[in-house]
Amino acid sequence: MAGSVKIGDILKSKGLVTDKQLDIAFIQHKVTGDLIGDVLVKLGFVSARERGQILAEQSGIEFIDLEEYAISDEALGLVPKDVAIKNEFVPLDIEDGRVSIGITEPGNIMAIDTVTRITKKQVKTFIVDRDTYFDTIEKAYYFLENPIYREMDKITRSVQSTGAPSGNELVSMSDMVIMDGIRKNATDIHITPTPDVTQVFYRVDGVLQFGHCLPRAIHIGIISRIKILGHIDIAETRLPQDGAFSFDFLSKSYDLRVSTIPTIYGENIVLRILSGKGTLLRMESLGFDAGETARLRNLFQKPFGVILLTGPTGSGKTTTLYSALREVNLLERNVLTVEDPVEYKLSFVKQTQVLERAGYDFALAGRNFMRQDPDVILLGEIRDEETAKIAIRASITGHLVISTLHTNDAVTSIPRLIDLNVDKYLLSSSLLAIISQRLVRKVCSYCKTEYAYSAEEKAYFEEFGIGADKGCKSTGCPRCNHTGYMGRTIIGEILMVDDEVKEMIYEGVSAPAIKERAVAKGMRPLKHHGMLKASQGMTTIEEVLRVAG
Repeated sequence: MAGSVKIGDILKSKGLVTDKQLDIAFIQHKVTGDLIGDVLVKLGFVSARERGQILAEQSGIEFIDLEEYAISDEALGLVPKDVAIKNEFVPLDIEDGRVSIGITEPGNIMAIDTVTRITKKQVKTFIVDRDTYFDTIEKAYYFLENPIYREMDKITRSVQSTGAPSGNELVSMSDMVIMDGIRKNATDIHITPTPDVTQVFYRVDGVLQFGHCLPRAIHIGIISRIKILGHIDIAETRLPQDGAFSFDFLSKSYDLRVSTIPTIYGENIVLRILSGKGTLLRMESLGFDAGETARLRNLFQKPFGVILLTGPTGSGKTTTLYSALREVNLLERNVLTVEDPVEYKLSFVKQTQVLERAGYDFALAGRNFMRQDPDVILLGEIRDEETAKIAIRASITGHLVISTLHTNDAVTSIPRLIDLNVDKYLLSSSLLAIISQRLVRKVCSYCKTEYAYSAEEKAYFEEFGIGADKGCKSTGCPRCNHTGYMGRTIIGEILMVDDEVKEMIYEGVSAPAIKERAVAKGMRPLKHHGMLKASQGMTTIEEVLRVAG
């Protein structure tokens, strides 16, 4: 118990938990018997990652984020899976004759002794968070013991010799295409027919990467299997169709959205992978600077008004939304959400999920939430006129409303809402801020090198008054799949709707004029923020231009 109290005190001293949250955690601890640290994670007061970072700081051992770490197959091969799981560690790498391992608890002497005895090598330890550990070790050993490329080559050779795949081969091939997407942490899988072969691409960190080349004879079978799983009419090949299904893999369920379109060479399918659970970040971990973070934190403490997050699909809006909810005092404010789908499960938040076939959409939820005595309402997306008007109405009756909108930047959200027939006066009086964001890929830390900028490259920085002489780039290595990038970070702009901007909205001033005025008052545009991160060596000029134009 002493250790548990200590971690609670550390979390409190860092402002990560309050006395009230600790009291509630202790009450639940008495009921469940779980460690205080684990209870705090289950209640959502801290994330598993934050708990791991505190344990690392407490013990003086370096913390590693497994979500951004490429585990070495060579290291995995040194230790049997059952031994690693029994002693709660994961082999990470072999470097300079030492084996690196990740442990979830600093006092895990058994793990160090076991690895030393089995490998006859010195051991270097790192702290990893418990939640990511279990998911990572299962996936790492599964793909080590079941090499997907070898199995897919085997089926390809069989199809080439027989001319047609068997039913079992079709099932195996389609499952492996999905499993490889999960292994790569892909958000989308593209299965595309060509005259001679079927190409598989994966969208990883926002960019398509080539995955597999499959025999053309297998295409119709894979498409049919996926359509059956997604409850889609397999006989209809002339029209686009949509569906969804759950894919269970290693004790975890993944929701997949299916979209088909007819092409000149056959049906093209795109699968969107919704992994269900990721890392909950605090506001300061998103990628905004200290000043912007303080501004955002203050915004989400407001008692009423509308806060909008904008950006294309896959720009990290959902992560920011949940980060915002962590800034709300969930013990004193009643928070209701309607999402499509629920991606993170939060304690003390009443979360609901859109169900179109039953008629439950954002608008219906928004109307009925008003009877649930809400303080904060999260509407997953403003898609239509009715939802937009409900959001505005809820805000002017004393509620904080947080939602998303698909626009290219912050200021163009204003004409978009006016196009949805929102009254200019109500819009100007209810809007608090609009946050627009993108995700840029970070330079791979394993093959990162420093270089001097050319005169042409320096000109990009000079446009925003940034002095930069050197930057970073990567040559590409096996760990980053030879892309030169690993992981992503946010670039964003925050349009604060002050009295002057409210007046401009009410008077119908153009979006460019509002943006010009906002920039003059300190708003930093997306591209400017991106170039700042490039100048710090976090990303590259090319990546910023790809994302922000």
